[in-house]
Amino acid sequence: MKKEDLMRIFTETDYVHRSGTPEEKRAAEYLKARCEELGVPARLEGFRVPMGDVEEAHVVIDGEEIPCRGFACCGSGEISGELYYMPDTDKVSMAGAKGKIVLLDTQGIGVFGYKDLMDAGAAGILFQYGNMYYPHEDIDERDLREYVRGEERKVLCAMIHTGSAVKIVASGAKRASISIRQREYDGESHNVVAELPGSREEYITLTAHYDSTSLSHGSYDNMSGCAGLLGVMDAMKDREHSYGLRFVFCGSEERGLLGSKAYVRDHADELPKTALNINLDMIGTALGKFIARVSAEDKLAHYISYMGAEVGFPVSAKTGVYSSDSTPFADNSVPALSFARLASGNAAPIHCRYDTPALISAEQLERDIAFIAEFTRRMANAAVCPVSREIPESVRRELDEYLGRKRKNQ
Repeated sequence: MKKEDLMRIFTETDYVHRSGTPEEKRAAEYLKARCEELGVPARLEGFRVPMGDVEEAHVVIDGEEIPCRGFACCGSGEISGELYYMPDTDKVSMAGAKGKIVLLDTQGIGVFGYKDLMDAGAAGILFQYGNMYYPHEDIDERDLREYVRGEERKVLCAMIHTGSAVKIVASGAKRASISIRQREYDGESHNVVAELPGSREEYITLTAHYDSTSLSHGSYDNMSGCAGLLGVMDAMKDREHSYGLRFVFCGSEERGLLGSKAYVRDHADELPKTALNINLDMIGTALGKFIARVSAEDKLAHYISYMGAEVGFPVSAKTGVYSSDSTPFADNSVPALSFARLASGNAAPIHCRYDTPALISAEQLERDIAFIAEFTRRMANAAVCPVSREIPESVRRELDEYLGRKRKNQ
């Protein structure tokens, strides 16, 4: 693809497109149209996502109302009680949470952290977002995720700004209340699926998510990965190859990999024919180190390192689990890897208002796509895919921890 065609993708998706919203579907339909412009048929595959339209949310600390955002899907109602600042989730800290509204240092919580808080008897949870030294005091909108809550009870959760949290703790505030009114319902998100057939039945699946968080236009995270998929598609569409190529633009990744989880669930009978998953999540920034995280045998990480040396493209390739859409594939025994160019948050921030097209370097994006396309070409033209379908035990253990099935160090 020409440089101007790549950059047009960012200007034409320069808006917030978070999970389950009309704007997310608009972005999905845009990507479908771009595939079809390249001559590759594409389709939308819908899947359920839990939604909560928060109509009203209030946090009051010692009689003073604090700007906040209520968590979607945490229920409706009002609670009040003693405020308890808890900077860590260790057992000693948990012991003081019973019956209290807990203020955490984090923007969210994992499966075991939430379970421990419920076991400890926490009445509600306050999270914090932002930087008190930034000129804007944005507060992110989050949800109480179904897989995090599991079978535990719901409690009211809200997000406040870090600047407010500092003032609250410094003042020695004693009492807090949270009130939320929202409409919870089943919504719909979509994966966009396009295919280039090969000469054999097996295929390689390439993925990238296109949804954004509530404050972000999602150019770096992760319309850059979607541009990468389109670039690879363009490079491969007029070539013969042994393995077919299936391109999946995933919805709702930002809410816990919901799109890729839906894909592997709905295509479970096809996964034995999936030789490899190649995932792209954040590429094309002027600064940053290009990495490959391989949820497969060590040999694949070594191969990527060797290929980088051969073609003169620096890449840090290691075995492990990456927090992106490669993970559900690896969890279902499909060898998977994620490519990313990771830049410092000072240079390329994500999940905030500063993730815009200005973060993307057209020249670096072209270089990143060229490397990924060459890797894809080599895998797609292999007489037999060289990557073993066995997921190493160390990766399995890391998957269990990441997906909340086991505690770390257990």
